[in-house]
Amino acid sequence: MNSLKLKNSFLLLLTAFIWGIAFVVQDSGGDALGPFTFNCLRAFIGGIVLLPTIKILDHTGLTYMKPKTKKEKKTLIIGGISCGIALFIASNIQQLGLYFGASAGKAGFLTACYIIIVPILGLFFGKKCGLNIWIGVCFSLVGLYLLCIHGSFSLTFADTLLLLCALAFSIHILVVDHFSPLVDGIRLSCIQFWTSAICTSIPMFFVDMKHSIAGIMNCLHNLTSINNWILLLYAGVLSCGVAYTLQIVGQKGLHPTVASLLMSMESVFSVLAGWIILGQTMSAREIFGCIFIFVAIVLAQIPMKKKITV
Repeated sequence: MNSLKLKNSFLLLLTAFIWGIAFVVQDSGGDALGPFTFNCLRAFIGGIVLLPTIKILDHTGLTYMKPKTKKEKKTLIIGGISCGIALFIASNIQQLGLYFGASAGKAGFLTACYIIIVPILGLFFGKKCGLNIWIGVCFSLVGLYLLCIHGSFSLTFADTLLLLCALAFSIHILVVDHFSPLVDGIRLSCIQFWTSAICTSIPMFFVDMKHSIAGIMNCLHNLTSINNWILLLYAGVLSCGVAYTLQIVGQKGLHPTVASLLMSMESVFSVLAGWIILGQTMSAREIFGCIFIFVAIVLAQIPMKKKITV
């Protein structure tokens, strides 16, 4: 593996780490503020954080692929809006799934089903996978099941939403895969957040705020809580501003299925965070699940002398 792919793989693992911790934050934040209000505000915060970042990088000459021509600017805007719409759909369906009572473990498993959807959708765009990647996908699915699902497995309305969320995140991954090599990743990420925030403000006003003065005042009252702002700032600055930007930068040059496998580590990190930070115990089943996912990622990264593609 060359140094660029190694660096980008590390960035996606860091993304998964931030998202893994953010799962609890999303669950609590959606309950406290309303699912659409929480997602709208976190996306606005993510977009705001990146504005000075872009200025600093431009000033220091560290910006990569700054748009100069009208064609480049048009590609950037189209890419940012496309990523933003995909993110708007995926993140809000996920938030609704949590809001309607899906357990964190099942939510992690169903959302991470994008690891099988991405390679299937990729076939329609000429993104074939090596046999080792397909084997890695199977190993990862088994690992996620062992890690996230405890007891019987049945699908509820909330679970169905999370499966739709997995499909939406798969589309988001493929859209990022298309645009990330063409434009500046920081600008692309910034535009996607503003797009997602603006789109989410519509259901926020009509659903969470019930399109009334009383609803708006209730939302403002919820924002007086320091705890709610801690949740929002983590989700906005780290989960959005940092992690989704790392995703865009990290996906560049990687096969989208390999990228999805690396990002599926968020489920592992969420369990490990509970073990290390909260003192929760890990069962033998969960440990085996982590091992399966780790093996899956190693398999997907091994270069094959003679590639068998599917």
